[in-house]
Amino acid sequence: MYKLKVNKTYSFDVSKEDIDKLDAVETSEKQFHILNNDKSVKATVLRSDFNKKSYSIKVNNNTYDVVINNMLDQQIEALGFEIGASKQINSIEAPMPGLILEVSVKQGQEVKEDDALLILEAMKMENVINSPRDGVIKSIKVNQGETVDKNSLLIEFE
Repeated sequence: MYKLKVNKTYSFDVSKEDIDKLDAVETSEKQFHILNNDKSVKATVLRSDFNKKSYSIKVNNNTYDVVINNMLDQQIEALGFEIGASKQINSIEAPMPGLILEVSVKQGQEVKEDDALLILEAMKMENVINSPRDGVIKSIKVNQGETVDKNSLLIEFE
């Protein structure tokens, strides 16, 4: 049994049998033609994040954000845990030696997960280091133009 949450508001239970009965044909990459109760429906997958099991789907000119939870996800939630809630990373270290090209944040700044924190140049490539979680910057241990070694402390979170 799968639980679908649509637009963070509506919940639906969908079984494997429901999915098997679905009359859907992929017409091109990420586009589908679906027959539902003798009505034709066009659906397009606009965005998909397999790891977070979230999708943005356009159905007949309406866009829906869908999150799919399988049985394991539902059991974890029932136990009071949330997937991703254990992300308590409190510091960021240099993944490789390199040169700090840019620091995009300052101490005390509130950041969201995936916000760009700094740019590290290594092996002639610019690597954007993103925030692993929502949080507040406690301290920044590097400056623009500084060279760092692998595993050097770059940023700490509160």
